Amino acid sequence: MALPRYRILVVAPAWVGDMVMAQALFMRLQQLHPGLELDVLAPDWTIPLLSRMPEVREAIPNPFRHGELKPGARYRLGQSLRARGYDQAIVLPNSWKSALVPFFAGIPQRSGYRGEMRWGLLNDRRRLDASKLPLMVERFVALAHAPGSALQVPLPLPALSVDESRRQATLAKLGLTASARTAVLCVGAEYGPAKRWPPQHFAELGKTLHGQGFQVWLVGSAKDAEAGSEAARLSGGACLDLCGKTSLDEVVDLLASASVVVSNDSGLMHVAAALGKPLIALYGSSSPAFTPPLSRKARIVSLHLPCSPCFKRECPLGHLDCLVKLTPQRVLDEITAALDKEDHD
Repeated sequence: MALPRYRILVVAPAWVGDMVMAQALFMRLQQLHPGLELDVLAPDWTIPLLSRMPEVREAIPNPFRHGELKPGARYRLGQSLRARGYDQAIVLPNSWKSALVPFFAGIPQRSGYRGEMRWGLLNDRRRLDASKLPLMVERFVALAHAPGSALQVPLPLPALSVDESRRQATLAKLGLTASARTAVLCVGAEYGPAKRWPPQHFAELGKTLHGQGFQVWLVGSAKDAEAGSEAARLSGGACLDLCGKTSLDEVVDLLASASVVVSNDSGLMHVAAALGKPLIALYGSSSPAFTPPLSRKARIVSLHLPCSPCFKRECPLGHLDCLVKLTPQRVLDEITAALDKEDHD
């Protein structure tokens, strides 16, 4: 008689980049529990990413927005999950609210870091030693292991799958054709202006790349539409502005079509890393010491000014020198080096 399979529910983070990094946890769980049935409770805007993670059996929409309590609705969702017979829940967000659904679902082992007032809701509460686990991805993956056990390294690297027919359909829908010299520039960063390279720099870089025979696509969400439009205008037509004109799923296909990607420290940076693309990651107010792109093909560019990283949404000094003084030529040099390495690997 076949033994029953182990079943885990992961309560996922809300940020796109964090969801990409969570794939390393999903990979480790599958390594530790062969035949694991792994489901993920996730915000609907991140579900396109989960469809590209073969480790995940099912993505369950998490209908609760940031700050919403709705205890009755959380109770009903938890009750609806009881019949699935999960053996364990792993709660990645640190909020009290995020631990309610697994508790209401009656999942016997509920794991996560102590967070805010989660006594009782979690019965496998871990104390986080940030000095031993400085990276977010390390903190995620550590939850796959028994409490107190050492983190097994190397960590698995996120690797999003790409369906070639779907990728081609996305390009056809947008009237695009990928070439061997396609640069995708990710102009946005959800966290705030202090993580965004100026549109004029993207425009100058785009003009130079276009002159070298690249087609240049600007991508981002609807919130990046203004930056994308400005960069496209300043580029004099060298850059094609696709910001706010695509779904996340379509953006993943566009990134998968790139020969090189330039990105702010953002969710799309992590997506490009997980697609294995040569990647130039631009850091201003933030630091790669906590959430670096998880790829051997990523090249991190930062000026390391005395005032950075400040981790602020807006420059507290009003000049944004950490990004303004990061010149397009410096980024172009990194692109050249990355593509030369790609050609010789």
